[in-house]
Amino acid sequence: MIEYIKGELAELNPTYAVVEAGGVGYMLNISLGTYSQLSQPGSPDALPPTVKLLVYEVIREDAHTLYGFVDPAEREMFLLLISVSSVGPNTARVILSELTVGELYDAITAGREQALRGAKGVGTRMAQRIIVDLKDKIVVNETLRRAYEAGLSTGTAGGGELPSLASGASVTKEEAVSALTMLGFSPAPSAKAVGAILKDRPDLPVEQVIKLALKQIK
Repeated sequence: MIEYIKGELAELNPTYAVVEAGGVGYMLNISLGTYSQLSQPGSPDALPPTVKLLVYEVIREDAHTLYGFVDPAEREMFLLLISVSSVGPNTARVILSELTVGELYDAITAGREQALRGAKGVGTRMAQRIIVDLKDKIVVNETLRRAYEAGLSTGTAGGGELPSLASGASVTKEEAVSALTMLGFSPAPSAKAVGAILKDRPDLPVEQVIKLALKQIK
């Protein structure tokens, strides 16, 4: 079982990161939250020289897939989400791309299923199941509780905007549509939503374009 991978961040995309460690490049699926934490001020090509990503691995007969997390609280929330019946790793990643850990903590503990129903693949029944299955588990999870309280103290637990990339960074329609497609959305509605967003706000960084599009494509 891989606990974490530490090495050079060779490639960064809104949906995955490639970390080179020991001469091997590991591709890890990531959420928009982790993408934003890995993004550096300055040029979007200026990646941090060394990163440490916590890992969750899925081993099947036809695939060996890794999911990476900068924040321990995000991995804790991911693990709790996939413990719920019918919530797979990709659905959990999409949920964590639309909602911060603090927003999820608040929605689940307060029983606000409407906040969960906005995520791709999460209907009323699944939202209710997530709340019922996880409410008590989240309350006693110290890592998640501390992350939520830290967000309250900084005013971000309610879901402030994701950190933006450098001012003047080029945000292209192709990048956003490609990321949305990798998250499971069809290209046509993805392109339509991204195009409309960029038409009104052409200077938005790519992760914010994707997050806005996630709220529109259902």
